[in-house]
Amino acid sequence: MCEICGTVRRIGTIHTPFREISEVPRQSNIVSEICRIEIFREYEEGLKDIETFTHIIVLYWLHRVSGFSMLTKTPWDDRLHGVFATRSPYRPNPIGLSVVKLIGREGNVLIVSGIDAVDGTPLIDIKPYVPKFDEKPNANAGWLDKTERK
Repeated sequence: MCEICGTVRRIGTIHTPFREISEVPRQSNIVSEICRIEIFREYEEGLKDIETFTHIIVLYWLHRVSGFSMLTKTPWDDRLHGVFATRSPYRPNPIGLSVVKLIGREGNVLIVSGIDAVDGTPLIDIKPYVPKFDEKPNANAGWLDKTERK
């Protein structure tokens, strides 16, 4: 079994108005606050042409989360679900993902809205959101389709 498979490099820092985990909205689609993603200077060249996209996929390390359980409850119902069938941050590898609106770029800083991360979160990757590749028109929401938010 591979305990650690490779290396994850921190490429920047996410700056948000959310100082505590309890302040962070549960999902990125309900975040309207403007946030800044600072890319470390040695990776700035990798941002070339990023501003031509309206949305980007942001991957980050949930550094303030500790521990995990393979079964978890969610705010959407009281049943236990496998952690991989949820968006719980409490997982074996606490990696966060948000599809955010790219508002602009100022050198090595991206201005975005729609990211659900605490201030100071380590950035691990950015990818362009490409509707032709990323949109899945026939996708369903699994067990979530049968629930209503509490």
